[in-house]
Amino acid sequence: MRIIVPIKQVPNTNDVKIDPKTGTLIREGVDSIVNPEDLNAIEAALELRERLGGEVIALSMGPPQAADALKEVVAMGADEAYLLTDRALAGADTLATAYCLSRAITKLGDFDLIVCGRQAIDGDTAQVGPQMAEFLKVPQVTYACKLDVVEDSVVVERHLEDGFETVKARMPALVTVMREANRPRYPSMAGIRRACTEDVVHRWVATDFDAEPWRIGFDGSPTWVKRTFTPPPKAPGKRLEGTPRDVAKDLLKTFTEKNLL
Repeated sequence: MRIIVPIKQVPNTNDVKIDPKTGTLIREGVDSIVNPEDLNAIEAALELRERLGGEVIALSMGPPQAADALKEVVAMGADEAYLLTDRALAGADTLATAYCLSRAITKLGDFDLIVCGRQAIDGDTAQVGPQMAEFLKVPQVTYACKLDVVEDSVVVERHLEDGFETVKARMPALVTVMREANRPRYPSMAGIRRACTEDVVHRWVATDFDAEPWRIGFDGSPTWVKRTFTPPPKAPGKRLEGTPRDVAKDLLKTFTEKNLL
């Protein structure tokens, strides 16, 4: 099997900063991590490879520092890694990002399965995976908590708000997985040695994967951030003490004063 896993390097959520002019995240100088659910996607791909054979290829788009995220998943066991890094790609929204990743996947050649994390913690849109499937014209199954391959199809158990659903899709296909799907493994010593001593990350610019200039970066992004701001801090809470009757009286008084009753 040939499995491709798109991953994203995201800012540590405690250090998120936003450019007030462009509305985009400032990534330079900010501690970054591999998007957590992308690690679940890597683990799912590695488990399939261990049972069925084949290769796992990691793919990412971002600044040069995103190579660190790819090295981490190589240390976990990925066979190859590709980074799309070009200033022309900067400012891409989910549509432009999905377009670039799909073009790169087309350049990589035939594949059986694309496994993505459900969503990234810096945007929480869950859009890139499904948009890639549309660009590549392959079936997609989202919110996977279990997946398996049976002959020429992928069988997925989806975790929905009101229960579970089992879906079967003919490959090639795209699946997005949730954190409940597995527990990502730790990098092995051999994997860390390989990631640190070998040139494991292949770097591509936009022309390497035949991207049309008007569909990438800011020019290819129909989504614009109108305004960004930090929400005002919430007022401190109030602790009510006393007997249940006294607490009930205090609550009633507070709700009445705030016109909540």
